[in-house]
Amino acid sequence: MVPEIASRNHVEVISNVMKKAVNEAKIELEDIDAIACTYGPGLVGALLVGVSYAKALSYALDKPLVGVNHIKGHIAANYITYPELKPPFICMMMSGGNTQIIQVKDYNTFEVLGKTKDDAIGEAFDKVARVIGLGYPGGPKIDKLAKSGQPNIELPKTHFDNLNFSFSGIKTAVINLHHKEPDVNKEDLAASFEETVSNILVEHAIEAVKLTRIKKIVLAGGVSANTCIRRKFDELSKKDDLQIYYPEIKLCTDNGAMIASAGYYEFLAGNKSNLELNAIPNLTLS
Repeated sequence: MVPEIASRNHVEVISNVMKKAVNEAKIELEDIDAIACTYGPGLVGALLVGVSYAKALSYALDKPLVGVNHIKGHIAANYITYPELKPPFICMMMSGGNTQIIQVKDYNTFEVLGKTKDDAIGEAFDKVARVIGLGYPGGPKIDKLAKSGQPNIELPKTHFDNLNFSFSGIKTAVINLHHKEPDVNKEDLAASFEETVSNILVEHAIEAVKLTRIKKIVLAGGVSANTCIRRKFDELSKKDDLQIYYPEIKLCTDNGAMIASAGYYEFLAGNKSNLELNAIPNLTLS
């Protein structure tokens, strides 16, 4: 992804997307209670386009502005799919830029229990897919290829004494194996990679449940669309009597609905932004 091209494309489509959303919702702009926008983390150029547009809209309509953390948006996507879902719960946050275990104590109160020390899981999927010739985005392509393979290749797992993750080792192992053995069965390699990272996530989730004694686990982020990961967590729920939630597929990847959902709870809590809101590409969860 080229950041400059991404931001230019945002400029070209943002106004039409907003107008289409309003038309499909069959409302008028004056009916809106507040304007929510992502201000980080992410690509700074694309973030600035959204923040600038939201601030202009907020000023023109005289409506409150609500800045939303992108990670909170992924978590809040589950509230759309499951209206009955309420905190507290454990969230396994999995995307191209983030892999975290988060204790969601309330709608706007979070504690990060563990996070990746190197590559995020989505980044690992993309890099492995690129090396074995699948292209971008890697997650869906590996998921599809793995369905024709068997997880019969042993790959390394990095362990910590806490809930932190590392996906650099397994990514490098897959890349090295492919370079040393170019005739390796790609279907089996994809299935083995997917199986291993899924087991890593499940093992960390089990430890988080033991630590917090919370038996409700929510998956979030683009990688939560992966069928192997969903299957592994479904199996875990039956084995350990846990409640597992994951958003419908269209809400897993980045979307405006999830930002609106998170913005709704920020708005109810009285958390509003002013027109000095700026993009923060390395924004953390707090």
